[in-house]
Amino acid sequence: METIIDGLKLNFERQGSGKPVLILHGWGASIEAMRPVVNCMTRLGREAVALDFPGFGKSEEPALAWGVEDFASITRKFMEEQGILGCDCIAHSHGGRVAIYLASEEKNLFRKLVLVDAAGVKPKRGLSYYVKVYSYKLMKRLGRVKLLDRMFRISERQKNAGSADYRAASGTMRQTFVRLVNTDLTDRLEKVDNETLLVWGENDQDTPLYMAKLMQKRMKNAGLAVLEGAGHFSYADDYPRFCAMMGVLFKD
Repeated sequence: METIIDGLKLNFERQGSGKPVLILHGWGASIEAMRPVVNCMTRLGREAVALDFPGFGKSEEPALAWGVEDFASITRKFMEEQGILGCDCIAHSHGGRVAIYLASEEKNLFRKLVLVDAAGVKPKRGLSYYVKVYSYKLMKRLGRVKLLDRMFRISERQKNAGSADYRAASGTMRQTFVRLVNTDLTDRLEKVDNETLLVWGENDQDTPLYMAKLMQKRMKNAGLAVLEGAGHFSYADDYPRFCAMMGVLFKD
């Protein structure tokens, strides 16, 4: 299905019947990546409302680089248009970032929240990282970049390469990615009043487990479930356990 909000064509699906659950995907993904969650919800007698964020799946790309507030705004408008304000929400990775922003802005926008390997906490940087960064800046000012490159064995390709997500993006979405990863929502966590279940992969390398523990500590009504052996897509890595937890959480 398609709708147009703020001049952008958005792709979405509504599957099943019962109380609606909004399902939000992560960066570089789409509704298809959340198919296991959609199937789980419909089997539990809920209506799964899944959205392709602008720039992903079959939704149009925004003309300018977006921040989390832009993704939040269009998601809020989509929810209002679809008549699902006050619904439950399951959000993965970047979708979790958007859900946190929205929940911190408006208390009754969601009922229950499930944040799966959610983004929103700025990554920790070790001392060696800062030594390299500031040393590089200093040597650059002194015109000694080539010397520093040899010291740190940094090739031109390594210097210009970002994360896999950054390299996979292009144009506006690459700029959007940079804005998002430099956004820290830590101060907003204490404003999230919803009953929240944090579901995390034990071996998540993209949003490591320490981020989940910080969220649990800062949020007022959050619990943490760690899926052993699972990675960043923990809902898919341990689907039976994930769906069993959803059955308990959404039994009402």
